[in-house]
Amino acid sequence: MSTKNIAFIGLGTMGFPMAGHLANAGHHVTVYNRTTATAEKWAKEYQGEIALTPAAAAKGADFVFTCVGNDEDVRQVYTGEAGILSSVKPGTILIDNTTASAEIAREIAKAAAEKSADFLDAPVSGGEAGAVNGCLTVMVGGQSDVFEKAKPVIDSFAKAATLMGDVGYGQVTKMANQICIAGILQGLSEAITLAQSAGLDIEKMTEVLKHGAAGSWQLENRAMTMAADKFDFGFAIDWMRKDLGICFDAADKLGVELPLAKQVDDKYAELQQRGYNRADTSVLIKQFDKE
Repeated sequence: MSTKNIAFIGLGTMGFPMAGHLANAGHHVTVYNRTTATAEKWAKEYQGEIALTPAAAAKGADFVFTCVGNDEDVRQVYTGEAGILSSVKPGTILIDNTTASAEIAREIAKAAAEKSADFLDAPVSGGEAGAVNGCLTVMVGGQSDVFEKAKPVIDSFAKAATLMGDVGYGQVTKMANQICIAGILQGLSEAITLAQSAGLDIEKMTEVLKHGAAGSWQLENRAMTMAADKFDFGFAIDWMRKDLGICFDAADKLGVELPLAKQVDDKYAELQQRGYNRADTSVLIKQFDKE
């Protein structure tokens, strides 16, 4: 694959290593982050340049990646003052890795088309470890020809990248992903609580269950840490509640009920009140703490 000029906007927990993988793949990467010190730290670890605005980062880029916080952050970096679309050249492919709504994806795609640029919504799954190790799962919405051009670049930080349909369908797939995680963690929390109360060996239980129908990534990677009361693995419940809020908004518009996801969200809200905002999502098991 030939070297591309790439802009990467947003160097948070996920974006920092993702941009690093793009640089390590040999691309010319220019980064922008709202906190300049973070961009400077990135530039010390990887080959690349720093820009002081999204527009400056995007100028002349073949691909622009964004990985920010929420819908409004996405709107701001694309269409705000000194935003990406104020400088992007025709033919640039814009790839948003933020977990956001399908509506904002379609809004930005329309604005990009007016600049003769292409847009893919491409939220990721795999957490901080997946970003660091370059093995994220990427769920993409957009045109197939645009996706085919972008996939070799996306593969720099992904173990799998799949086109799910038109713009917005990447985000809908990520919603389904987060709903599944919520349900699995609730079941796992109940199972571990029951097993511990009965004196069962959790390590042995995990080894047995992972080979059967109850097997899951969460079981293999979080059962033992949940049993050991360890919850510092990157994806905070503050972020999960943001993601679930996107799911609930979409469900309301579609007339769909999400009872288990809402139950889990209520438990996360209670855990936030107890000071577990920055603990990872597996802290859900703390709902069963005895006073």
